[in-house]
Amino acid sequence: MITQIIEQNKNASFQRKVEIYNRITAQLYEFMGLKHPVLNIQLIPLDRVEGNDYNPNKVAPPEMKLLELSVKKDGLTMPIVVAAEKKNENWVIVDGFHRTAVCKDVPEIRESLEGYLPVTVLEKNLESRVASTVRHNIARGTHQVELSAKLVAFLKRNDWSNKRIGEELGMDPDEVLRLRQITGLAEAFQDQEFSKSWELKQ
Repeated sequence: MITQIIEQNKNASFQRKVEIYNRITAQLYEFMGLKHPVLNIQLIPLDRVEGNDYNPNKVAPPEMKLLELSVKKDGLTMPIVVAAEKKNENWVIVDGFHRTAVCKDVPEIRESLEGYLPVTVLEKNLESRVASTVRHNIARGTHQVELSAKLVAFLKRNDWSNKRIGEELGMDPDEVLRLRQITGLAEAFQDQEFSKSWELKQ
């Protein structure tokens, strides 16, 4: 069946091929029944993808040049992670901002992708997406402490308990507290969850 569809559309426009690819991939994802987003890679227009406004992962110029070289030499070896919930009709990046930037800004790479980007989609609300971004960055060992602290404060303001923050981000209670202290939030010292080991000194 798939072979027949491919044969019938081998001379179709690239946009038509993208539509067929996305449809087949989505159907195979459902067929397999394994709920890992990486098994459902979709191609979406590069210009319809934008960064989020909370990502604390920064890459220095030498590392960006190395990333560019990597994509030129090896191609994209993993999809970009985007949120299912769109912003002004655009997909918002959860993980892969710098890879996306390279694909958008380097003509050779952009042309090699025909203006499209392979993505996987996360069906999560904003707070859970923030936590996902932190986990992706920490897992690679690239996460700025000050901005990590701001994300912890953001999750706290969205009614996440210190326990949940620790469990979701793989941190122990002391790490969560230290990150909250960095933001300058005085209430971090008054948190009842830490009252047994921390006291606010007047």
